[in-house]
Amino acid sequence: MGDAMFWFIGRDPAQGLRDQPYFYLVDESSKLNLNAPWVTATILSYLPRMTPDLAVNIVTWKGMTDNSGLTADPPATDDVYAQLFPPYHLKGGPFESVDELRLVDGATLDILYGEDANLNGVLDSTEPEDMPNGMLDSGILDYFTVSSRDSIFGVDVTNKVLVTDQAGLTSLMEQVLGGSRADEISNTLFRASAVITTVVGGGGGGGGGGGAGGTTSSVTFSNLLDFYIKSGMTEQEFAEIEPDITMSTTTNTIGLVNVNTAPGAVLACTLLAAFPSTDFNTLTNYASELVAYRETNPDSLNSFVWVLDVLGTNSSVVALGNYITGLSYQWTADVAAVGHNGRGYRRVKFTYDYSEGGPRIIYRQDLTHLGWALGSEVRRNLELAKQTR
Repeated sequence: MGDAMFWFIGRDPAQGLRDQPYFYLVDESSKLNLNAPWVTATILSYLPRMTPDLAVNIVTWKGMTDNSGLTADPPATDDVYAQLFPPYHLKGGPFESVDELRLVDGATLDILYGEDANLNGVLDSTEPEDMPNGMLDSGILDYFTVSSRDSIFGVDVTNKVLVTDQAGLTSLMEQVLGGSRADEISNTLFRASAVITTVVGGGGGGGGGGGAGGTTSSVTFSNLLDFYIKSGMTEQEFAEIEPDITMSTTTNTIGLVNVNTAPGAVLACTLLAAFPSTDFNTLTNYASELVAYRETNPDSLNSFVWVLDVLGTNSSVVALGNYITGLSYQWTADVAAVGHNGRGYRRVKFTYDYSEGGPRIIYRQDLTHLGWALGSEVRRNLELAKQTR
């Protein structure tokens, strides 16, 4: 575009009613990862505009067997896709992009795009409403990603510390929280009554000294939320070490949902994964409470453990820790540009991955063909700028 002006088209985390685009980066961890094993047909079926048949076919497309018991037709088989024009095969493997949903049987444009034909997150004057209510009813494309994954690297790009590695964790806490406080927390987590075993060759985690000690306590944690509860840390203390701790030093967990940025619909589905026997209307109310808390307590969003302030601290809530995070390593820049003197328009979306250290572009898509996505206010300002030149 040369000498141009640029905008990053984002999504409003407050989910307020907007008639103009919200400009920011898009957090990929604010969405449901299509390839996450826990994203089942049952969970998918509760998304706005989703149909039971499409939910089952999405799970089948990614190579999973559907055992949801949904009232749906049998999954589309390879024969179904072979009869299309042009014909193609049922993939039976992970999604490589969200746009691959277009290939899944039952994925109509109405379901995929909703009322947001240009995928800019607002209801433009040129986009007709299905049911006039003055609100944008997004399609399912807005709720999905294939990019979200945790990182095994801490802030200094060395391996995170395994939370059961007593020596490594204590060393990290000494550096971040101070020696006295580190000893208090370590004594809480690794009491003398705990059985201490020696790992031959030393520990595997490196960040904050995690690779040095070589002792691992028999104490176990089901996830980082469980670790936080048992540690007796304050929310601020946990936030300071969260980027450097992990439950695993060998894998990058995919599909954790960032509770600081996820919209209500995604939060409700995540809660369903953690509490499958709870009525979904109740979970939707919990999701609304989480969103409301975020709006009124922005200073508390430096980790993910604030969810306990909303949902309470009890043994059942711990299960939620298997699905949520307060960290994000993949972001999308949906870049729209207008050329010199208001002439020329381009829009290209880039997804960046920071999970292996520096940023890598892992996806690029030209969206110029979707038309103007900057709203009427930007257009009006550009016209006024032309007149004053």
